[in-house]
Amino acid sequence: MWLFYAIGSAFFAGVTSILAKCGIRKTDSAVATAVRTVVVLIFSWIMVLISGSFDQITSISGYTFVFLILSGAATGASWLCYFKALQTGDINKVVPIDKSSTVLTIILALIFLHEGISLPKAVAVVAIAAGILLMIEKKDVEETKQTGKGGWLLYAVGSAFFASLTSILGKIGISGVESNLGTAIRTCVVLVMAWGMVFITGKQREVRKIGRKEMGFICLSGVATGASWLCYYRALQKGPASIVAPVDKLSVLVTVVFSYFVFGEKLGKKEAAGLALLTAGTVAMALL
Repeated sequence: MWLFYAIGSAFFAGVTSILAKCGIRKTDSAVATAVRTVVVLIFSWIMVLISGSFDQITSISGYTFVFLILSGAATGASWLCYFKALQTGDINKVVPIDKSSTVLTIILALIFLHEGISLPKAVAVVAIAAGILLMIEKKDVEETKQTGKGGWLLYAVGSAFFASLTSILGKIGISGVESNLGTAIRTCVVLVMAWGMVFITGKQREVRKIGRKEMGFICLSGVATGASWLCYYRALQKGPASIVAPVDKLSVLVTVVFSYFVFGEKLGKKEAAGLALLTAGTVAMALL
């Protein structure tokens, strides 16, 4: 059953990227992230009340709380990087780089969670890494070097790094905790981080300037994110992180398909080959 939750997570995550891209065309990415988090927070706590797991909050150990907070902090950092990259870069390039967190997650799961990796799985990891490299063009790297820290590529890489930490910390943090409750607690941390960044940069007044249409897309992306999270952490609670994470990253397929119809973004032959490798490696990780 956890595999179906992982697939659901991938679908909603792919939809999230499209809706978020529509919502940050004129809106600052940090402000949009903060607004989205409010929606996710409401969504996640409603699910806690529906599942009747609120009473369990008093039984969570301090150790588990620490890892839930650390996982939320990693998620907040990943979000801020991701939506900054999404605002300034091509969605068909940003998303695959973000999904490269799969490779690091597998390595970290092997080291810290002692989840074994066989030779076939190792080959699948290499295929995923090769696919990601094919989807990154040489000019993208050169442009990033010229623009310094403002390059979307650096933000995309940062998003992948923090996303991998989220998976590992989240796996440890939800041990013995109902998944909906764990997700809601983590979201509180993300909320503090996101709005903290808005106030630190002095952009809180920009919230009122968000257009009605973009606000709608931002809120819808928040709902999609909430659905993705609930599916993801349910899968993570029941299944191995080294397999759940790769399946979740299949959201790149959903994103590529929707980006073609919504934004008219197309993949070249090289990028298409990279996507095929990335998908094949991910599917192999789930089946092996």
